[in-house]
Amino acid sequence: MSEVRLNAAVLVISDTAYKNPSSDQSGPSLARVFAGADQGAKWAVTHNSVIPDEESSIQQQVLKLCDGEDWVNLIITTGGTGFSPRDQTPEAVSPLIQKPAPGLVHGILAASLQVTPFALMSRPVAGVRNKTVIVTLPGSPKGAKENLLAILKLLPHACLQAAGVDSRSLHAGGVKRLEEEAGIGSPKNVHHHHHHDHGHGHAIPKAHTTRDAQLLSNDLRDGPSSRHRSSPYPMLTVREALHIVLEKSPRPSIIAADVGVNLIGSVLAKDIRAKEAVPAYRASTVDGYALCVPEDGPSPMGILHVASVSHASPGKVPALPAGKIARITTGAPLPPGATSVVMVEDTALKSMTDDGREEKEVEIFTNEIKAGENVREVGSDIPDGETILREGEKITTLGGELALLASVGRSEVLVYRKPTVGVLSTGDEIVDHNRAGPLQIGEVRDCNRPSLMAAVQGWGYEVVDLGIAKDKPETLEASLRTAMRSVDVIVTTGGVSMGELDLLKPTIERSLGGTIHFGRVAMKPGKPATFATVPFKSNTGDRSTSRIIFSLPGNPASAIVTLHLFVLPSLNHSSGVIPPQLPRVNVILEQQIAPDPHREEYRRGIVSVGQDGKLYATVTSGIQRSSAVLSFRSANALLALLPGTTRLEKGSQIEALLLGPVVVGRSLMEI
Repeated sequence: MSEVRLNAAVLVISDTAYKNPSSDQSGPSLARVFAGADQGAKWAVTHNSVIPDEESSIQQQVLKLCDGEDWVNLIITTGGTGFSPRDQTPEAVSPLIQKPAPGLVHGILAASLQVTPFALMSRPVAGVRNKTVIVTLPGSPKGAKENLLAILKLLPHACLQAAGVDSRSLHAGGVKRLEEEAGIGSPKNVHHHHHHDHGHGHAIPKAHTTRDAQLLSNDLRDGPSSRHRSSPYPMLTVREALHIVLEKSPRPSIIAADVGVNLIGSVLAKDIRAKEAVPAYRASTVDGYALCVPEDGPSPMGILHVASVSHASPGKVPALPAGKIARITTGAPLPPGATSVVMVEDTALKSMTDDGREEKEVEIFTNEIKAGENVREVGSDIPDGETILREGEKITTLGGELALLASVGRSEVLVYRKPTVGVLSTGDEIVDHNRAGPLQIGEVRDCNRPSLMAAVQGWGYEVVDLGIAKDKPETLEASLRTAMRSVDVIVTTGGVSMGELDLLKPTIERSLGGTIHFGRVAMKPGKPATFATVPFKSNTGDRSTSRIIFSLPGNPASAIVTLHLFVLPSLNHSSGVIPPQLPRVNVILEQQIAPDPHREEYRRGIVSVGQDGKLYATVTSGIQRSSAVLSFRSANALLALLPGTTRLEKGSQIEALLLGPVVVGRSLMEI
């Protein structure tokens, strides 16, 4: 078998090089190492990128190279491993690593220490994500090169293992053979490569297992005794999980929609231009009398004859004869020939018509009326053809956007289609919340479905009640298949933990042929939250779309928290809402809080504006555990607590995710 070439990516992390790529020396230096005489046949550097010292930018590029279709065997980063405030590479990469590789880190540091004690000032990180080996190196061209050379001959073996090559065949012949192939060990054992085919390399990795063998969920055919005793799903951070949700959620699609209240919550997919001017005619802004003001003289004053009346109603308006006036109401069109309007307060009635029904003569007390005074000109509010709303703007409940569209005669606009959401509760113990009679032992009233449906509807999305599915595989599968034909996104609660009747994951994977993108998140509450996509064939035979399934924990607080953190961003993303996540604000704690030592925690809280204009927060009353519904009473925020062992004191500043309006004029400690 010929020796396989492995794909490598070099990421240069430097603000300076990002602004001026020609200043980068580390990237070219590492590329030359990979192309060296004893390594060129083993490596192909397929990606070279320069990115700034920003955690999000680093993570985005690493995830793309690890999780995308064009994944690489090895990622080498250079830069950002020191102690300065902008050095963030270890902090960005560490949360992405699923299998740490401390041996590689030790090898790097041990080799560097042979050169300088300052090697200890670097903070290298190494490990595996999916099938990709990741190693972070210092930004110095010399240091990066020395570090890479220290481990380079071992990396092909690590990459092949990570890619899934059969371990037994890979290690056949023992350590001696591995050392010889790597070109390391004692001199007498070193094999000198001449970079042509010796027939002793590794074959390109290929799958030798069926899909069933690759699935992580329990095989329900094996019975409860064979179920997993601990979750086989990798534990992701909230940030990682959210990244996957946004990546896998459908992109916005454009539809035509009628202008009306049904448009509330929609995002415009195209700029809107006025099809006509507003106002469409010259109109009076006051009640009074229309008159003609000469350009070079004072306005008419004294007793004038009333020639006509103009009301704010459709119809032809007669021209104004010279030297006369016309009674006019607010919003009515000016008669042709009129230039201005004098307010009724500046006039007095002098005489009536012979039948006593109309004004005949009116006295005007001022001659200071200017041309155009008290008149709205054509297009003074909105000129014909002007852009009144931009693509990406949302139609809100405040009414301003709808008023604009209606005022310019728009009956239809292009918007991004909003997904339809179905909510399904699962479990033999669950009964409808409004079922009459007392509960039997083991029964639980369904509070998840009403609360989740209320939240989704409150966000402006159509929601469908999918009812309750019992803990039987065939019942659950039938419920999901039926739901996929009527909704775009399915939200289930319950059935995602480790019990023998937790059927969601195996049903999605094994019965529906779906893909579970994550099944555990390092958060509290909501650890078992699951996100999946299922291939779907529409009634027209279209197979290009997938259905989204969020399987949320059954505990009420967990369900509501994960709904806001994962489901809402997915719906907003597919609807064109930017940004899709809940708004984040900095708040000052009004009490002590002890964070969870291992997981990000989302406490239900109340955010209020203090008299000093700053935002303050306190945890709601009620127990904060995942099953506690009372903790959401009065809550308008999720207080985001990073894991740690240090108690957060009163006055500490944290981030809060706003669920609703901020409380104004109330003392938090009284709530």
